[in-house]
Amino acid sequence: MQENPYRLALDIHGIGFKTADTLAQRLGIPRDAVIRAQAGVRHVLQTFADEGHCAVVQAELIEAATTLLEIPETIIGQAITLEVQEERLIAEAIDGQPCLLLAPLYRAEVGVATQLLHLLKSAPPWGAIDPAKAIPWVEQQTGRTLAASQRAAVAQVLTGKVTVITGGPGVGKTTIVTSILQALRAKRMRVLLCAPTGRAAKRLSEATGLEAKTIHRLLEFDPKGMGFLHNTTNPLAADLVVIDEVSMVDVVLMAQLLRAIPAQAAVLLVGDVDQLPSVGPGAILADIIASERIPTVTLTEIFRQAASAQIIVNAHRINRGQMPVTPETSDADFYVITADTPEDIQAKLLRVVTERIPQRFGLHPIRDVQVLTPMNRGSLGARALNVALQEALNPDATPQVARFGWTYAPGDKVIQTMNDYDKDVFNGDIGQVVRVDLVEGEVVVSFDGREVTYDVAELDEVALAYATTVHKSQGSEYPAVVIPLATQHYPMLARNLLYTGVTRGKQLVVLIGQPKACALAVRNVRAMRRLTNLAARLRQGEKGMPA
Repeated sequence: MQENPYRLALDIHGIGFKTADTLAQRLGIPRDAVIRAQAGVRHVLQTFADEGHCAVVQAELIEAATTLLEIPETIIGQAITLEVQEERLIAEAIDGQPCLLLAPLYRAEVGVATQLLHLLKSAPPWGAIDPAKAIPWVEQQTGRTLAASQRAAVAQVLTGKVTVITGGPGVGKTTIVTSILQALRAKRMRVLLCAPTGRAAKRLSEATGLEAKTIHRLLEFDPKGMGFLHNTTNPLAADLVVIDEVSMVDVVLMAQLLRAIPAQAAVLLVGDVDQLPSVGPGAILADIIASERIPTVTLTEIFRQAASAQIIVNAHRINRGQMPVTPETSDADFYVITADTPEDIQAKLLRVVTERIPQRFGLHPIRDVQVLTPMNRGSLGARALNVALQEALNPDATPQVARFGWTYAPGDKVIQTMNDYDKDVFNGDIGQVVRVDLVEGEVVVSFDGREVTYDVAELDEVALAYATTVHKSQGSEYPAVVIPLATQHYPMLARNLLYTGVTRGKQLVVLIGQPKACALAVRNVRAMRRLTNLAARLRQGEKGMPA
């Protein structure tokens, strides 16, 4: 540690660069020491990874590291050279620009591309199926007539090995998956269904009538070994693996999942490419589609039943760059409420959640209504809104326990903020506090009827969830969604964020805010493109893979 305290940031989870840097200064390590520059470079790359990038343009990395460390560029350059030599960083060109990747992200991208291309090499395990015969049989079994676009999608999956199905709400993705499963289970194929979050897996299970698991549960995470039990040497027992909500899966988790899929199995990737990308690094679904190496069916036709839902109509309007509208009907499921100031927005939001929605629609303000906001900070951020909503919806509940900046009491709505494999709860799971035991120092939270006990010292794993960010809502659906929009959210206002938020609502969506803020979100498609190299790896095929 005295020789190189920056190893702490590398070797011990929870100790970051800044902590190690403070310690190094106390130990007398010079500010322009190369080991400090190496650690700083890795820290900057990790910061970019936290924003979703797998790679960073070298010139940008040097500039950011120079600003952070306040040392000459020459030392930064020297540090980069050493990190590349030690294979902690990988240097390669992306779109003609010299770039750098953290080694684990490089390996994950290469792994995803290699596994997908390998899977494509063989025929599907069910052999030859004639879609012209199979599809009418499926229609007869399900009592549902497929549209031409749906028939084409089913045919592609039945005759292919790896297929992507993408499209927005109401275009029939679930119908296609159900039809495919009907045909393949008749052939006695072993089918596994998975999704990145517990809520997404539950939705997939409800839609298909079959068991669906989170990716972590499917791969059987081993918290002791901090790895998965299923991998290349212990693959999953499956003929078809269906992965839903693929846009949410980051590159590292996708690499782990594909490693565990046997070479003879087929893969069906389902998702909405227009939603927000994963919280972790990568843009898996967008990159796979952009590569044009994996057969992709893009569904655009909104079916009659869905077309009557204004939530779906407005979601597609937003996706086309058009402003959402409130329909002039008494039974509308989508409302736009204008408010001019942040104070006005918050006041109207509180009234909508606590009074108008429960009275008009009979929905429970805590269980059924979810406030989704673009940001964590600010007067309309998740933190401030949670305080206001807790005060309005659960003010006098006792006993209370205060930890890590939040106060919890029975009835409070909470969200898990990190994966806890021992407790079997995952980032984004939403539950409700059922008991607070001050004597034992425990808080019991119910997640979909399953009670999980937290020691008060573990409450840094949860936060209040009356309001949460749109990013945290990915893969979930709620009976009612209320979204505040203000120009103070400017850094986050983007079309895919608003579209993702709107598509979380099943029965009701209410936008409350400034028309200018809504217009900014609808127009903004810059939605910062993530720097990745997966699409190029897939296009180049095995010629572009490292030996």
